[in-house]
Amino acid sequence: MSEIVVSHGYGSSDDSVWFPYLADRLAAAGHRVTVPRLPDTGAPRLEPWRKTYGEAVLAAGPAESTVLVGHSIGAVNVLRFLEQHDPEADGVFAGVLLVAASAHEVGYDELAEFFDGGFDWERIRRSARHFRVLQAMDDPVNQPDPTEHVRLFVEGLGATAVVTPTGGHFGATPDDHVEVPEAVRLVEELISA
Repeated sequence: MSEIVVSHGYGSSDDSVWFPYLADRLAAAGHRVTVPRLPDTGAPRLEPWRKTYGEAVLAAGPAESTVLVGHSIGAVNVLRFLEQHDPEADGVFAGVLLVAASAHEVGYDELAEFFDGGFDWERIRRSARHFRVLQAMDDPVNQPDPTEHVRLFVEGLGATAVVTPTGGHFGATPDDHVEVPEAVRLVEELISA
């Protein structure tokens, strides 16, 4: 059994977008999915989000059998958590999946602190064995060119990317309940890698 810990996005919670679908599919395969409710989801702050997510990750079990998943600004939260993770002391995570992730600020002033100073790609890369990115070409958030973000993740993390022609932001609003089979497939790929 593997543990999957998901960082939800802006305005979302554990039962938003494709998280119930992911949890159902992976539970059927014998895995456990945790989606901690991050504080003040309508006005996210980096430190409380990183801390709450980190506590859930550490409670999940050994890093070697844990996959980290982030959606939208939640993916950035995962990256910020990994920047502070000590792989020598606390282990290397099995993998990381970033869905509809931004590699730099995209115009949301209330989320700017998540991007301050750029990312320590090398430190993040050492904290997990494998990285996957899922991005849609019609993502309304990561404009004008969603593939620019993908390129930065591939270059910075050595990530393998899947770019779909459609899918938007893989849930336009927190109340959207969508199925994202590609996210399930990528997590399963990380588990078995």
